[in-house]
Amino acid sequence: MFNDLQVICKSNRSVEGNVVGNRKKVILISATPLNNRPEDIYYQLQLFTDARKSTLSVTNLQAFFAPLIRRYKEVVAGSKLTERPNTDELRKIYTSIREKILLPITVRRTRKDVDSYKDYKKDLNDQGISFPEIAPPRSIEYKMDKPLERLFYDTIGLLVNDIGYYRYRAIEYLNQDIQDLYYSQAQRASRTLAHIMMTQMVKRLESSFHAFKITLNRFRISTERMVAMFENDKVYVAPDANINDMIDKGWDEEDIDAYIIEKSEDNPRNQIFTSKDFDPVFIEKLKEDNTFLANICKQWETVDEDPKWDVFLKLLENELLRQDLNPTRKLVIFSESKETVKYLQTKLNKVGYDKVLPVSADNRKSMHETILQNFDANYAGDFAHDIDFIISTEVLAEGINLHRANMLINYDTPWNATKLMQRIGRINRIGSTHVIYNYAFYPSRQSDDLINLYNNAYIKLQGFHSAYGEDSKIYTPEEVLEEVKLHEKGLPEDEDKRLKYLEFIRDFKNRNEKEFKRISKLPLRARTARDPKIARKADVKESSLVFLKSDYKMEFYKISSRQTEPLSFLEAAVLFEATVSEIAEKLPEYHHEQVYRAVKKFEEELLVQNTDTVSGEQADALTNRSKKYLREEKADSTDEKFRQACERILLLLDKGTFTNLATEINKIRLKVEKNQLAEVKAHNLILSLAVKYADMPTEEDTEALASELPIEITDEPDIIISETFL
Repeated sequence: MFNDLQVICKSNRSVEGNVVGNRKKVILISATPLNNRPEDIYYQLQLFTDARKSTLSVTNLQAFFAPLIRRYKEVVAGSKLTERPNTDELRKIYTSIREKILLPITVRRTRKDVDSYKDYKKDLNDQGISFPEIAPPRSIEYKMDKPLERLFYDTIGLLVNDIGYYRYRAIEYLNQDIQDLYYSQAQRASRTLAHIMMTQMVKRLESSFHAFKITLNRFRISTERMVAMFENDKVYVAPDANINDMIDKGWDEEDIDAYIIEKSEDNPRNQIFTSKDFDPVFIEKLKEDNTFLANICKQWETVDEDPKWDVFLKLLENELLRQDLNPTRKLVIFSESKETVKYLQTKLNKVGYDKVLPVSADNRKSMHETILQNFDANYAGDFAHDIDFIISTEVLAEGINLHRANMLINYDTPWNATKLMQRIGRINRIGSTHVIYNYAFYPSRQSDDLINLYNNAYIKLQGFHSAYGEDSKIYTPEEVLEEVKLHEKGLPEDEDKRLKYLEFIRDFKNRNEKEFKRISKLPLRARTARDPKIARKADVKESSLVFLKSDYKMEFYKISSRQTEPLSFLEAAVLFEATVSEIAEKLPEYHHEQVYRAVKKFEEELLVQNTDTVSGEQADALTNRSKKYLREEKADSTDEKFRQACERILLLLDKGTFTNLATEINKIRLKVEKNQLAEVKAHNLILSLAVKYADMPTEEDTEALASELPIEITDEPDIIISETFL
């Protein structure tokens, strides 16, 4: 069952002047809050609305998100230079996104919401459902003695600063003519892969010394083998073949050659090269890496101590299995490394804990029933008692109940912060009957400075809390649970204030059905005046509230003598709220003028075409160049169909409907300028883009469309209701 629910609903886009059928709704449902940077949210919104003419109160999403994305990147960059990220700035960024963007399109219910309102609470009681209590996260830290700490620190330095990971950068050093033939963007791809491997090595060191030594030795062997390939004048570059695995299994050279030749028929990037096909500097770089790796392996061979395990064992004996904290004496332990999982099983077995199940992709399916029998509190059959500890990779982080256990151990920190939420979700479930405890080994200071695991997770999780509100901390006690405008003062934190109004409307309808129907049939342009003293709303003196709605969007406004500002639904609802005894006043003279200003503001916002782009000046220039090119081509052409196509595409570029459209137009422009594309063919490509993006009908479609009646979509707003305060 979902721990929470998000629903994002938005009408589909329509291009002005097109035939529009039923305006369909899209509903996205998730049990996990966003795992997104502001930039990701911006691009997701564009799946449902236009970048510069959205149906939200923020008409220009592009201009709204640009400064927030810049500030977010500054926080991330700053977190690498300080011990902790700027929490206040993170909260400001996501609070703005929540109030202006997420609130109008999202329905979210935390457990506190469901627990606090009588209709929901009654439903829970009828079903016999209750939510478990969640204790704050508990940190586990371990210390190393001076020699081990020195080796640890030196190893991190070598992994990050000295080793070049050239084993994974072969295509970067191929001669240019070969790169051009087989591998596009070879340098970028190679360096990205090298960075991934560097991060993986450091994370293995954080996971366990045992896992690190295994991974380090594999890296050394694979580098040695590539050096040997050069000496043998036969270098395999085969993304679809695991050469090291083949060698380990005893494949001879002829069999490997035949396999790669076969693979190259489907994917020409699988090739066999000679040493002359590479820049001579490559083999020298490989040998340097090999020397570094051999030295590191030699130093770690003699390391038998494991302070992380020692701390964990002590915690296990003194706290994790205490009857008052853990009545079932079951544990769920997560690690990203399969080697760490196996290592922990072996260590636990040696100290007398034999009911331990290691789980990875190798046995996930075969052990599924056993896992449910021992750990799923909702299991339909008889419970089994064969397993006390599950130690798993991320394969059990989602899609399964493990809530006969109430204790979770994060033995290492996943790079993807969502995994932290998914992990605790295995035991924090409907049907859990004990307090939920969540332990985490934090990355040590040395490597955290270099790969920023702690801060990465913290930034993402604080984003969750600030954007949506959350009912429990996930990773660290430093997380701030939000008490903002979504929540009514005096009510429990994270309670959605919209529920107060929803519950009021439901209750009013049930008790006063006749009056509810009368109100629902009130004509448009309903208006009244109110005394701010009687209404107890001093901050709206000599101001008006207006609710406007068009086919395209709807908006609430507060208009004073100085400014016209949009309001969120919650802000408007608080101001519109009145008691039954409040008497209407005579409309003041400034009422109509203020309503007119709201209508004008509504129309202006729809016409604004701000081109301040998220990606900066370059992307803005790209859009402008594309528009200039289309206007010039349209002006020079007498082909009415082509001119119409240009108009439709220009409209989409103005609205920012498709993020890649300007890029496609610009490619055509550049090819024409370089005489790589004839003008006639360029015009045909533009026509095809109009069909693809602007729903411009082809000749075959014209006859079918002629019989359909267009649905007129208008931006002109209706005045639904207005109130003016004296």
